[in-house]
Amino acid sequence: MNVKTIMVIGAGQMGSGIAQVCAMANYKVFLHDLKEEFVQKGLDSISRQLSRQVEKGRMAAEEREAVLERLHPSTSIQNAADADLVIEAVVENMDVKTQMFKMLDEMAPEHAILASNTSSLPITEIAAVTKRPERVIGMHFMNPVPVMKLVEIIRGLQTSDEVYNVIETVTKQVGKVPVEVNDFPGFISNRILMPMINEAIFALYEGVAEPEAIDEIMKLGMNHPMGPLTLADFIGLDTCLYIMETLQEGFGDDKYRPCPLLRKYVKAGWLGKKSGKGFYTYS
Repeated sequence: MNVKTIMVIGAGQMGSGIAQVCAMANYKVFLHDLKEEFVQKGLDSISRQLSRQVEKGRMAAEEREAVLERLHPSTSIQNAADADLVIEAVVENMDVKTQMFKMLDEMAPEHAILASNTSSLPITEIAAVTKRPERVIGMHFMNPVPVMKLVEIIRGLQTSDEVYNVIETVTKQVGKVPVEVNDFPGFISNRILMPMINEAIFALYEGVAEPEAIDEIMKLGMNHPMGPLTLADFIGLDTCLYIMETLQEGFGDDKYRPCPLLRKYVKAGWLGKKSGKGFYTYS
């Protein structure tokens, strides 16, 4: 199967990043969201990213224009009828994702692959709402997408070898490194990362150290490029909480219990960088 046209569902930070790298790899890309203003915001973000590449001499101005021409705004889910691959990047909520996959299953051609950028939810459960579970797969891109090299590829219970091979090829085409994992809560990345972040929040909650100290220790002592509390703010504390709840429910193990301080911040609307306040304050 030859993928030529990709539709990305969700024009937020992740979706626009995925659309950008796909368009840079010469794919025709539909960037889809519910409202025109959301799509335009995503396209504007891509345009700014590409302009910075031109300013730094990493991309020719003509190449930037060619990439932008391969991007097509979409507010109609019916555009999925033209896609060989659909990559869903909507909110990390099972009900929202399964409703989306039901619609995509109806709209997309029979040969199309349906991929989810979920960071923790079971691919097998998402695939089960479609009539093509063998053509459903997880493509977990890392944030920020244009910079981070990894794509965690998650096989559902029924994902076919052919579909895996196509997605592995596409991942390499967009300049990323595919790593295969099986369908368990949190996969590998968040199964390891989120409990570390949660433990850092517990250390703050228990008064072991201030946020700056916790982050500095992990940066200088463990050679992490970013401290866990800064990273939590960057990811979004609501997303961190949702993933921890998914891990706790999926494994039935209290070692994944979200820290009460994380719950308190989310209830207060302190979601991290996107809300202006989390463990740190952002102007």
